[in-house]
Amino acid sequence: MIGAIAGDIIGSVFEFHPCKSKQFPLFDPRCTFTDDSVMTIAIARAILEQRPYQDCARDLGRQYPYAGYGNSFYRWLFSNDPQPYHSWGNGSAMRVSPVGWAFDTRERVLAEAAASAAFSHDHPEGIKGAQATALAIWLARHGASKAEIREDIETTFGYDLQRTVDQIRPEYCFDVSCQGSVPEAIICFLDSISWEDAVRNAVSLGGDADTQACIAGGIAEAFYGPVGEEVVREVKERLTPDLWEVTRRFGERYLKVKKPRDPAH
Repeated sequence: MIGAIAGDIIGSVFEFHPCKSKQFPLFDPRCTFTDDSVMTIAIARAILEQRPYQDCARDLGRQYPYAGYGNSFYRWLFSNDPQPYHSWGNGSAMRVSPVGWAFDTRERVLAEAAASAAFSHDHPEGIKGAQATALAIWLARHGASKAEIREDIETTFGYDLQRTVDQIRPEYCFDVSCQGSVPEAIICFLDSISWEDAVRNAVSLGGDADTQACIAGGIAEAFYGPVGEEVVREVKERLTPDLWEVTRRFGERYLKVKKPRDPAH
């Protein structure tokens, strides 16, 4: 999960200032956590405390009201009677990484991913984006190869994952829809050689950088193994103590240490 949060923090300075290169400082001094991290941690907290996803999202979201939520989600957050608003936005995919780590069966991961999306993002594309991201993480942490992950996600969700980052980058632009950003974020992982490379790929598309780096970074962490100590330190320094505490507790409980493996497989 730290891999997803770090991706969000790294991409935060590029969300509205597109970068079409992989050459940039990994942690710019201006980097900060955004709504992607807050909602990811809210999902983790719900799992840890066995509470409804919606309740933790509202509690933590209201605690951090200026994290950069979209207008529709912001209205949902402060509504007296919050209801799903049929969103197909990538907010469902950016927050789902804890689900891919916490549950042991494919069926449970898909069901929980849908639940983590549906309290706000109940459009079929919003649910699909969350499920595809969580399933990719689940497959990666269970030892699936990139070829197996690609085939499974394509078959299950109908995403086109046959493109490369270099093919996508020239014409790609800002897109907050799941259908227009989640497949590309997954490709950023598939086309990488390390966790850092996956995040750099995502930022270099010049799109919704923090969210796509969050998605790609979460999958890459599950595949390549734990992020380095320097990345953990950067994340800890940028999160508030309460956000870091949930992140730490979730990591200790669910993130199993893996040995690095060949990035090509």
